[in-house]
Amino acid sequence: MATNPAPLALIAGPCVIESEEHVQFMARKIKRAVGDFIFKASFDKANRTSKDSYRGPGIEEGLRILGNLKTEGFKILTDIHEAWQADVVAEVVDIIQIPAFLCRQTDLLIAAGRTGRVVNIKKGQFMAPQDFVHSAEKVLSTGNDNIFLTERGSSFGYNNLIVDMRSLAVMRSFGYPVIFDATHSVQIPGGTPTGSGGQPQFIAPLARAAVAVGVDGIFVEVHEAPERALSDGANALPLHHLEGFWRKLQVLDTYLKSNDILHAE
Repeated sequence: MATNPAPLALIAGPCVIESEEHVQFMARKIKRAVGDFIFKASFDKANRTSKDSYRGPGIEEGLRILGNLKTEGFKILTDIHEAWQADVVAEVVDIIQIPAFLCRQTDLLIAAGRTGRVVNIKKGQFMAPQDFVHSAEKVLSTGNDNIFLTERGSSFGYNNLIVDMRSLAVMRSFGYPVIFDATHSVQIPGGTPTGSGGQPQFIAPLARAAVAVGVDGIFVEVHEAPERALSDGANALPLHHLEGFWRKLQVLDTYLKSNDILHAE
């Protein structure tokens, strides 16, 4: 697996936009803890387990909030669920994300690719890593090769995900940067009567393993009080753990690269 000499990148933020005040609070706290990073938050969580779950402020208000954050110099990532949203979102964000459940939706991928923005595609929980290249090729067909590929675990029976570290090497062989989503990978989909559960105690060990394989970046959802989060709190990294978590990953990444341990055999 070819080694990317660039420093490990971080994508971090709350699952969903809870309020403008919360977005501002989280962005500043994360920057203070880790330095440069890409802020992520969703304006609409269109695939919640329950119809009664909080979805977010919607595209108009959500992009206003994210746009204000961008004027302060933050890089922004958010996801889209419908093709028409691509051009509107591209006016504000740096990276357009394709949710895992939608990673085969041709019109959505092509619409995102045509914006010229970086497109981060999350690998579906149902998809073999070798098949994921077709999702990237749909974006590439627009002439846009600014593509990230993100691993977020694979379905293993009911209400369970596993991470096959071989998938990271397979995805890296396609020639695009690979991101490891350390928080959704410990999710227990639909694991409670009204939503998803999680096993946050495994966020750090899985992230370290992914860095050891040679990923280009880490994706984590962070919240200052996961028990109060309006979405995915059960698998979020507590904000006060972020600084130590990230420093250890940086040390590991630097050591492996400086000693040429990640170089392909």
